Amino acid sequence: MAMLEVDNVHSFYGNIEALKGVSVTVEQGEIVTLIGANGAGKSSTLKTISGLLRPRQGAVRFNGVDLRSTPPHKIVYQGIVQVPEGRRVFGRLTVEENLEMGAYSRDDRSGIDASLERVFSLFPRLKERRGQVAGTLSGGEQQMLATGRALMANPKVLLMDEPSMGLAPVLVDSIFNTIDELHRSGTTILLVEQNARMALQVADRGYVLQSGEIVLSGTAAELRANETVRKAYLGIE
Repeated sequence: MAMLEVDNVHSFYGNIEALKGVSVTVEQGEIVTLIGANGAGKSSTLKTISGLLRPRQGAVRFNGVDLRSTPPHKIVYQGIVQVPEGRRVFGRLTVEENLEMGAYSRDDRSGIDASLERVFSLFPRLKERRGQVAGTLSGGEQQMLATGRALMANPKVLLMDEPSMGLAPVLVDSIFNTIDELHRSGTTILLVEQNARMALQVADRGYVLQSGEIVLSGTAAELRANETVRKAYLGIE
């Protein structure tokens, strides 16, 4: 049994079918990536897992438990935490207050303090700016903060939605170095990322979505070697 399982999910926005029978599994300790063009269904898959989008058909299971009727905040309590696309930090709160907000589902003060120190060790820049209002941070710093805020919940599975979007190349490298470090520390990650080259460098396995359907899946090495993936997503003829 996979730790996280999306099983034949059909999700809709109104009458528009965003996911057409999507099935994805994530094993404990893995990084699994979803790649595809804009509108392929990548973010919709994460929203369905998080409970923000309810499937009309199919199931989402976490350690064998069906999450379809579980409210989003209770999904966080179970250990599935999302780093949203566009970062969405609390702009009027300080860096430290944003991080404290990430731990709202916890009541273990010593554990929260340990998580805060872990975030500051991963992102020393956040420690330097712990008293700064989050809305004044750069895009890269806000991405660090959004990731750190999610880690404060002590997630069992981290859902990351386009973490490199809009960032300068040097910051993209930094974010992916952090993802790789989280992986090595045992964090389970489901990664949505348009930068397929970088995603397939850090992932164990991947799925390619097209128009709401899985069209390819395999190990990261298999997908990097696939001719269709190389041409469509890696820019290699």
